[in-house]
Amino acid sequence: MLEIGLLIDGKYRILSEVGHGGMSTVYLAMNEKANKQWAIKEIRKNGTMDHKEVEQDLIAESEMLKKLHNPYLPSIIDIIEDTDKYLIVMDYIEGLSLQKILNEYGAQPQEEVIKWALQLCNVLGYLHSRRPPIIYRDLKPANIMLKPDGNITLIDFGTAREYKEYNAADTTYLGTVGYAAPEQFGGMGQTDARTDIYCLGATLYHLVTGKSPCEEPYEIKPIREINPQLSSGFEKIILKCTEKDPANRYQSAEELKYALENYEFWDKKYRGKQIKRLTIFTGTVFMAGVMAGVSAWGYKSAEYKKNENYDGLLIQAKESGNVESYYEAIVTDPTRIEAYEALGEFLVSDGELSQEEGGKLTQLRIGIENENKKGFSDKVDALEELKKADMEAYQDVCYEYGQLFLYNYATTSQNDLYERASVWFKEAQSEGRPLAKLYCDIADCMNSINKYKGAKITQNEKKYAEYEALWSKLKELKAESQNITDTDSRIQVWIEVNNIINDNLEDFLNIMESSEIKVVLDELMVNADSVTDKTQQDTIKQLKEDISNTTSRLSSYKGNNQTTGDIS
Repeated sequence: MLEIGLLIDGKYRILSEVGHGGMSTVYLAMNEKANKQWAIKEIRKNGTMDHKEVEQDLIAESEMLKKLHNPYLPSIIDIIEDTDKYLIVMDYIEGLSLQKILNEYGAQPQEEVIKWALQLCNVLGYLHSRRPPIIYRDLKPANIMLKPDGNITLIDFGTAREYKEYNAADTTYLGTVGYAAPEQFGGMGQTDARTDIYCLGATLYHLVTGKSPCEEPYEIKPIREINPQLSSGFEKIILKCTEKDPANRYQSAEELKYALENYEFWDKKYRGKQIKRLTIFTGTVFMAGVMAGVSAWGYKSAEYKKNENYDGLLIQAKESGNVESYYEAIVTDPTRIEAYEALGEFLVSDGELSQEEGGKLTQLRIGIENENKKGFSDKVDALEELKKADMEAYQDVCYEYGQLFLYNYATTSQNDLYERASVWFKEAQSEGRPLAKLYCDIADCMNSINKYKGAKITQNEKKYAEYEALWSKLKELKAESQNITDTDSRIQVWIEVNNIINDNLEDFLNIMESSEIKVVLDELMVNADSVTDKTQQDTIKQLKEDISNTTSRLSSYKGNNQTTGDIS
C-alpha cells in the first residue's frame, strides 16, 4: 500500500486512494511540478504468481496503450518498477463507473444508453482498425467511466490482445461470465472484433434493463419482455449483437454504429406491420403470377465504385425519401445489406406495401439499370453479387423481403400474397429458417388448389389431397410458432393460420370433422391469451375477435357439408 503524501519518483505526490481490486490499487496523485493530477495504478508482485508473466502482461498492456490515441481511452504516461510492485502512471478519469451508476440508480434511460453505445462503437472501431487489430474482450459497465461532461472512457486493458491472423485459438480464456462471448470460454476459435460486439450487446442489455447478464441464469432476454416501453429497434440490435454464432452478429463496430444511429427505422417498420396485419388477409383464393416487368429507375452516378461513401449515400437516401437514392447505395456496394434493409423499411414506413412499391422490390430481382461511365445503360444484378459474396446475408435480405410481401402487401388475394412472398422465401430456405419452407409449401398448396378451381372437392381427388396437404402445413406452422422468440412474428403466424382457416373453412369441412378444426382454433385462442406484452394488446384483441368469428362460422356449418372421406 502506498502512503498518502508519499512522493513517487520525485514528482508524483499520492493524494488519496480511489479504488482497488484483487492485486491492484489505484491512487490519485499530483505532479507538483506540472500541477496536474494523474492516476497511479499499483500492482503488487505476489509470491504465488509468476513475476515474469505479470511483468510481461504489464509491459504488453502498457506498450499497447502508449500507442493509442482516442478521446475515449486513457493515456499511459510512465511505468515505474519497484522491488515489490509496479506503478503505472496514467490519465486520471474523473467520474463514476457505469456499474456504480447501475448499482445506485438501476436501469438507465434508453437515449443515454444509445449515446454511450455510439461512443463505445467509436472506440471499438478505433481499436479494431489498428494493425494488428486490438480486441478488448472485457467490455462491461465496471470498465466504462462516465465523466462529468457526459462522455465515457474505456478503462482497464488487462485482458486486451492483439489479433493474430493465423492463430487457431486464443492461448487463454479471459473475460467476465455473462458479458463474455461464447468463443471466449468454449474453445471455439480465437476472439476477434465480433467478440467485442457481443460484449457491448450484453453491456447495453444490462444498462437499459438493469438486469445483469452475469447472474444466473446467465441469459439475455428481449428487452421489451422486461420493459415494454423500450424500442423494438433497439431490442433487435441487442439480440443481433449477442447471437452465439459470431457470423450472425454485426461484423464490425461501424456496422453496429450505423444500426444504432437508425434504430428508430425498425420501430416504424414494426408499427406499420401491426397496422397492416389486421386488414391484409381478407381476400378470396386466387393465384396471380409474379410481376415480371417493372420499369427501370434510371439515375446518374458519378461512377460505379465500391469504395464510395456508402454510409453517406444511405443518409442522403433517408433524407430525400427517394427510391433511386437507395438503389445508388446498393449499386455502390451490393455486398452490404444495410441499403437493402433500409429500402424495405422505407417502402413500408406507412404500414403498407403498395403494388407499385412491391414492384420496386421486384426490380432487384431483374436487375437495377445503371448508367456507366460511357453513358450506356448497364443492368446490375445486385442480389446475385450479394449471394456470391455472402450467402447468409443474401438469405437474410430475401427472408426480410418475403415478410414484407406476406405481412404488408396491399392485395385482397391471399394467394397473391403467398405467391409473391414465396418467390423470396424460396431463396431464404435454410435449417435456421423453418418458416421460409413452410410458407413456400403453403404457397404451393394454394397454387395446386387453384388449378382445380370450380371443381367440387368431393368430386376431385386431387383437390381433396391438396386441401389435406394445406391443413397439414397449417398445423406445422402453428406448432413452429412456439419456437419463435420474437412476439411480433409469433402473433403474425397465429393471424395467418386463422385467416387461412377462415378463408377455406367450407372446403376444410369437406375433408375433416369440425371438431378437428375447433381444436386448432381453441389452441390459437389459448396462445393469444398467453401474450402479456402490453404493446401488443390491441393486436391481440383483434386476433381474438377474428378467431371468435371463425369459430362462430364453424358452429353455423355444423351438420352441413361435412362429408369427410366422401370423394365419390
